[in-house]
Amino acid sequence: MKRSLASFLVVFIFLISSAVQALAAEGTNERIQGADRFEVAVNISNKGWPNGSDTVLLVNYNAYADALSATPLAYNLKAPILLTHSANLTDATKAELQRLHPQNVIIVGGEGSVTSNVLNAVTALGIPNVKRISGSDRYEVAYQVAKEMPPSDKVVVAYGLNFPDALSIAPYAARNGYPILLTNSSNMPAKTQEALAIRNAKESIVVGGEASVSPAVFNQLPSPMRIGGADRYEVAANIIKTLNLNTSTAFIATGLTFADALTGSVLAAGMDAPVLLTAPKSLPNATKSIIAEKGITNFMFLGGLGSVSQNIVSQIVGSLAGLKIVVDAGHGGDDPGASGYGLDEKEVVLDVAKRVQLKLEAAGATIVMTRESDTYPTLEDRVNLANDQKADSFVSIHANSSLSPAASGSETYWNSKYFGNESKALAQSIQTELYKQMDTKDRGVKEADFYVIKNTNMPSVLVELAFISNASDAAKLGDPNYREQAAEAIYQGFVNYYSKR
Repeated sequence: MKRSLASFLVVFIFLISSAVQALAAEGTNERIQGADRFEVAVNISNKGWPNGSDTVLLVNYNAYADALSATPLAYNLKAPILLTHSANLTDATKAELQRLHPQNVIIVGGEGSVTSNVLNAVTALGIPNVKRISGSDRYEVAYQVAKEMPPSDKVVVAYGLNFPDALSIAPYAARNGYPILLTNSSNMPAKTQEALAIRNAKESIVVGGEASVSPAVFNQLPSPMRIGGADRYEVAANIIKTLNLNTSTAFIATGLTFADALTGSVLAAGMDAPVLLTAPKSLPNATKSIIAEKGITNFMFLGGLGSVSQNIVSQIVGSLAGLKIVVDAGHGGDDPGASGYGLDEKEVVLDVAKRVQLKLEAAGATIVMTRESDTYPTLEDRVNLANDQKADSFVSIHANSSLSPAASGSETYWNSKYFGNESKALAQSIQTELYKQMDTKDRGVKEADFYVIKNTNMPSVLVELAFISNASDAAKLGDPNYREQAAEAIYQGFVNYYSKR
């Protein structure tokens, strides 16, 4: 009996995992990331408010307490949430404020969270109305934020000494105009009681288990309904189940820090999408199960690989989903590249590049081609395209040549100017596959100053498939089967590289 039960559980888990990948593979996905949480917030703002915003909310990047109640107000004001240090604006935040060109900035939190230096810096940008919503503690800040919200007969109550529960419910609360009030575990703060009385609340949604919001507090609330769970991941999943939320798209954010989920929650509310939480490198069972149960196929991943690893994305939607990769077929047009044995480099590498494109797209990546026909983008054009697209990585495909017909083999180049360690690792990952698939001499991984890998500001490599000037290598470059093998090697190199990140 035990063996049968164990077998059933193995099969059940396998079926859920298969269902997640099979369903998600049919949908769409996108990652919004940045060098840090400030840039993530800016890029979320760019996504949701491309034409600017009349109002912006500004919160401390490291003090979640004041920020927990901000999402419903931001959504009501059609405003993005940006982040700041306590005493100074980052360049990224300052530039985004200038791009948004708001008439109003609301700083959420007292002097302890966001000092007057920041307020003055915002005013100095020429923004006419800058005000602060503050309080003596997080409970009073939530109360003051609630006072800015339209009337509603329902409120959301969450534990005020941690962030996951409040952030998971934030898009729902925002869309429905419900303020998020905060409480201690064992007693309800006076300002929370006052907020309930002023709003004349008739119903309340309590987010979190009894360890977060005790029965004593729960029983003081008007017509309370609890949404709990064994952990933060299950709470987020149970919010979807209990409230029967729209799951045509779901946002995925790390459950270990608050910033990405906070700034993304307003965009999620605007898209009528829930926020699910994940560990950085492994997908929690509760998150995996709700994706399968609801058949969620469209995802927005918040944060870089350190927050939501590519392994997480792979488990949900494909090994390279959410990544944007630029594939550059070298030469083209009036520049044939190297020639030999009836072959022109420009034609060989374009064919291989198109094969790489298909394989990478099948794994969920978004592919940008520098050329798709016999044209010649300049080296500067290729670099600018990759940088303007904010690609995650770049590969330039070439065929080698030498005055010596004996020279043969495959090699891959990288440059240390930008993301040197990552570029070297990607080069090694591709090279390991390339010479095996092509059955050529392994010439290794080398650093070089090729323009396209020196000036692209992302992990970048240049692949020399084989020598067009060598009879044996050229025969392979002219063979469709070997071209397919070369494309498979580059594809698998990307998969192996990102599986470790």
